[in-house]
Amino acid sequence: MSSITDFIAELIRAANEIGRLTPAERTKLMVRGARTIRELRLMTGIRSGAGRDALNDLEIAALKSEKGSHQDAQKVLLEMADMIRMLKIVLDGKIG
Repeated sequence: MSSITDFIAELIRAANEIGRLTPAERTKLMVRGARTIRELRLMTGIRSGAGRDALNDLEIAALKSEKGSHQDAQKVLLEMADMIRMLKIVLDGKIG
């Protein structure tokens, strides 16, 4: 399993066990998720547009979830996992 696949699994696992995470652990995962998405976008050649950007929306939701409910944080983690998964598929298609 690749490190990207491992991280996707880590995000999903954290979302499923959101009540067990400290706020610092949640924040650390979300920051790492955003960084991973940015890196994968660079690798795939996908650029952020001038308009709305799903990653910016996720980062705003992540900031809000620090003071929000477990459900808010869970949603952010799962959306990050999905975005990373899709970018990995694109990247694997470019390489293969």
